Amino acid sequence: MKPSRRHLLATGLAALGASALPGALPAASRLRVDVWWHPGCGCCSHWMDHLRAEGFDIASHPVEEVGRHRRELGTPSNLLSCHAAQVDGGLVLEGHVPALAIRRALEDAAPGLRGLAVPAMPIGSPGMEIEGMAPETYDVIAWAEDGRQWVFLTMQGGIPA
Repeated sequence: MKPSRRHLLATGLAALGASALPGALPAASRLRVDVWWHPGCGCCSHWMDHLRAEGFDIASHPVEEVGRHRRELGTPSNLLSCHAAQVDGGLVLEGHVPALAIRRALEDAAPGLRGLAVPAMPIGSPGMEIEGMAPETYDVIAWAEDGRQWVFLTMQGGIPA
């Protein structure tokens, strides 16, 4: 059986050691993140900048209607935010999910994990930093293919709370 790209990434990151995280992914391990977003939304482009700075390759898809893509990706309606994304054709993302959470999900995926979401648009989440305002504490919610949802990480700004 051919190992999955997710498995290869996790194995490669483990071989690099914890000192490599957080930070940019090595060029050979860079993952593509497709992002569907409304072109009038500035915070979406800031979130994409966050992922680029963390070593992800971004494929930007400005669209007038993000909902169709969310339905195709299977994003639960109670987890919606301002943009939808997918990592290398696998893990689904909704909203301002920090790169740290994406890496952790890819390294140690729970059985049936389908996606991660940061519902709404919490201040201080990547792309939602506002000068002079303290970052909010917020949850990164995971969901499984069978519909289960759970708190994956609790964050304050871009770091675990």
